Amino acid sequence: MTEHDNGAGDPAVESTVTEPIAAAESGDGAQQPQAEQPEMVEGPRRRARRERAERRAAQQRAMAIEEARREAKRRARGRSADPAKPAPRGAVRGLKLALAIVGLTVLTVALGLVLYFTPVMSARSIIVVGTGAVTRDEVLGAAQVRLGTPLLQIDTDGVADRIAAIRRVASARVQRQYPSALRITVVERVAVVVKDFPDGPHLYDRDGVDFATAPPPPALPYLDVDNPGPTDPATKAALAVLTALRPEVVAQVGRIAAPSVASITLTLTDGRTVIWGTNERTEEKAQKLAALLTQPGRVYDVSSPDLPTVK
Repeated sequence: MTEHDNGAGDPAVESTVTEPIAAAESGDGAQQPQAEQPEMVEGPRRRARRERAERRAAQQRAMAIEEARREAKRRARGRSADPAKPAPRGAVRGLKLALAIVGLTVLTVALGLVLYFTPVMSARSIIVVGTGAVTRDEVLGAAQVRLGTPLLQIDTDGVADRIAAIRRVASARVQRQYPSALRITVVERVAVVVKDFPDGPHLYDRDGVDFATAPPPPALPYLDVDNPGPTDPATKAALAVLTALRPEVVAQVGRIAAPSVASITLTLTDGRTVIWGTNERTEEKAQKLAALLTQPGRVYDVSSPDLPTVK
């Protein structure tokens, strides 16, 4: 409640006011020099109001100083007085994805360690397919895989290389079949020509590899070159001719001679001769020869496929 104070009842105020009046009423009306007006005297109520106002002002200053001090501390610590903004949705989604990837990686590594060092998934059986002349025991002996070995500890490439080193094996493939098997697929070499040596006939596959010393299969053509082998140019040229011929023509070939890559000749089982020439345009020559052999003759020349002749 606001206090109203008109000064009534204050002796000091009343005396200040009444003294000039009394002086004016005394005398004969001559103008007297005006007496100096005394200072206003502060009453108890006014003093109490002033003190209350000063206390309020002091409290407000103290609160302002405290708030400024707190704000300075918050800024010094790197915290803004404003409320923190929520993280963007993209950042939250990226964090969740990263955590999921880390968890999946840890799980995969743990599972791999279990499978690698424990016999949970080990080779309890070995399956061998594709063998013919090569026996299963030869393949297993070259593989050198012990039953009970964890599948992840088996070097499949190393096993395949050891099996492919068998003379009659062209290639080998080794696969893990979970949970407990190892599968070995063998591709054997197939003889396409034979050459006589003092120790017996040697069989060669289409790559010119000498893979066996054994009696040749029936109707296998004989190879007549000086140094047969997979790196010999004459051998490679002769085998390229044989693989280009049609099956019905190959069945008639008794011998193929290649003293050089430029002078290849075929001798058929009935005595007819084919002059092939170089190993260029092999496919075209093979087509022309298949047509020429339907005509009677003893010598068939396809060395120039643009002008084949029969004699």
